[in-house]
Amino acid sequence: MECCKIFSTRKKALKTMQAFELLLPLSLILLLSKSMGLGAHKCGMPAVIGMLAAGILVGLLRYIPWEPLQTAFFGEQVRFVLDVMGKIGVVLIMFSTGLGTDLKKLRQTGFASIVITSLGVIVPMGLGTLTAFLFFPANGALSWLFYGAILTATSVSVTVAVLKELGKLDTKVGTSIVAAAVIDDVIGIIILSVLTGFSAGGSSGAGWDWFNPNAGLVVIKIVVFFVAAIAVGVLLRKLFDRMERSAPHNRRVPIISLAACFLYAYCAEKFFGVADITGAYLAGILLGGTLSETPYVESKVDTMGYLFFSPIFFATIGMNLDFDGITPAFLAFGAVFVVMALLGKLIGCGAGAKLCKYSWHDSLRVGLGMMVRAEVVLICTEKGVAAGLVSDAIYPFIFLIILLSSVLTPILLKWSYRSEEKHRPHPPLPADWGEE
Repeated sequence: MECCKIFSTRKKALKTMQAFELLLPLSLILLLSKSMGLGAHKCGMPAVIGMLAAGILVGLLRYIPWEPLQTAFFGEQVRFVLDVMGKIGVVLIMFSTGLGTDLKKLRQTGFASIVITSLGVIVPMGLGTLTAFLFFPANGALSWLFYGAILTATSVSVTVAVLKELGKLDTKVGTSIVAAAVIDDVIGIIILSVLTGFSAGGSSGAGWDWFNPNAGLVVIKIVVFFVAAIAVGVLLRKLFDRMERSAPHNRRVPIISLAACFLYAYCAEKFFGVADITGAYLAGILLGGTLSETPYVESKVDTMGYLFFSPIFFATIGMNLDFDGITPAFLAFGAVFVVMALLGKLIGCGAGAKLCKYSWHDSLRVGLGMMVRAEVVLICTEKGVAAGLVSDAIYPFIFLIILLSSVLTPILLKWSYRSEEKHRPHPPLPADWGEE
């Protein structure tokens, strides 16, 4: 009943806004996001950095004291609709990520990737949780753990580009990084699902009160969700196999895939208390992998997502950056949090590689390669903020983590291979070299 009242109130508010009023902010957001995203990509950084910067630029318009401008970009109705579009963008990003998750890569490095990823999740999450505990002891365990979970995310797109440039992508290090990133995504989503489930169950985590009888119900709902989702996914795969054989590259395949994504996302949060992005990600994994139509579906989803919805998500994050909540104490926390984010992956993944008998140089390269963050860390943060477990003042520091890791990783990775480049033997000279 309460939800109906809230929806009715929002519906009445939206009636005062004409559809054309959205066109101006959408036009500016898309124009700036695409141009600045392209600029970031040309500089060797993820496009998400340019999209965030575009949002910050749009957000600066709030300081121009002109009422029509404020209403056009920061009116309550406009912000609500942009926020909804941004959330659709998040679901599409995670669905696309799931489609691109190739579980077969795990066989190439096997046990080593599991060890690397496990320590690459445990160490940064432990450091993030400890940092939150030391600075905010009154927040409660669930909040501390959510801060730690934010640091488990990895995005190796920058690393893959660097390794391709160096001709090292198919080496032991390159294969380990790509495979470990796959496991990292899966583990990170599971952790996020558990924490979101406890949050949806009304537990604050203060004084470890989330270890109560309701905790068992939360865990059961999460397990039931994954079992039901996988069972339905098996049936969907059989349906898609038939569709592929009868009508390959037909538009109905991506349309039904998208419908399955939205249905999984809805059911995950509505009925099981699991984050909607978990449902979207799992739908992507179940419909991806071995299906021959996966690249076709992924291309269609990426076109729709990154053409429209995803830039709106990143831009609204930039628009919502609020520096008013950054006190001297939070500034100190943010600085330590950024350092822990960089060191956590470097130490955790590097130590995992060393335990698997990689050389010191290769262990360092694995740690550096897994250090990069991009869109997933933003999505995890957004979920924490929405749950009231993470302060929205953390966003500038998340932006800094993405920026620093994207800039430092290519530089340090290339530096780590410098000695090999120096000692690489030159090709033999032709037998007739030097003859007239």
